[in-house]
Amino acid sequence: MGHEQNQGAALLQMLPLLWLLPHSWAVPEAPTPVWRDDLQNHTFQHTMYCQDGSPDVGLSESYDEDQLFFFNFSENTRVPRLPEFADWAQEQRDAPAILFDKVFCEMMIQKIGPELDGKIPVSRGFPVAEVFTMKPLEFGKPNMLVCFVSNLFPPMLTVNWQHNSVPVEGVGPTFVSAVDGLSFQAFSYLNVTLEPSDIFSCIVTHEIDRYTAIAYWVPRNALPSDLLENVLCGVAFGLGVLGIIVGIVLIIYFRKPCSGCPEERITPFNPHHNWETEAQGWKE
Repeated sequence: MGHEQNQGAALLQMLPLLWLLPHSWAVPEAPTPVWRDDLQNHTFQHTMYCQDGSPDVGLSESYDEDQLFFFNFSENTRVPRLPEFADWAQEQRDAPAILFDKVFCEMMIQKIGPELDGKIPVSRGFPVAEVFTMKPLEFGKPNMLVCFVSNLFPPMLTVNWQHNSVPVEGVGPTFVSAVDGLSFQAFSYLNVTLEPSDIFSCIVTHEIDRYTAIAYWVPRNALPSDLLENVLCGVAFGLGVLGIIVGIVLIIYFRKPCSGCPEERITPFNPHHNWETEAQGWKE
């Protein structure tokens, strides 16, 4: 009973903050036109989160769980996850609303967080990391390694790269986005020019419990380079021409008459020949 009263008192403290909610959240939903019934459903997700950790606040925008942007609050700008989204990131008309949401989220943490600390279960996920190439593997050509982190909650993490056990400097930002089920995922990208002897590792540290997940990348199933392709084509063409020449020589050799072979005599068949007398002679 006392536990329920404490939760109720904590929730009552949230009521004075509700007036801060933007009025746009209460806009009535427009009726769906009939012609939209046959269209495929898609989801645009705008997720703001704040926490007592690093990062303390974040915003991600995704389309069907494919992240488009994250918001850089230090510069008040959208950052595209991929270069193809750069033009869309220039739209900043909703920046004041985003900053308003940031202040509201931080106020919720300060007012409600201490009241609920230790009174509600804490959910944690152990991150799972995976490394793969953005483009098909070709040695000696520019490519990009992607470190994908799933089962992430809360979104407190650091991502570090190593090349042959040596830390890599100058890695770009880590993109964190929300997915269904109150979980998060993260992407880290590394521009590389891969060689057969390369070994890369992505080290993910979950800051809340210092759990570490490591994913390795080693070369496999590489596409041949242009030089190797040209060499293999030349060897195959040379073997083909050599096979044709050998085949022609063998055909000419076996069709040529044999000059040193004894002449074969063929005796015509005589129906009146006494075969029994000849057979008795063979027996004697």
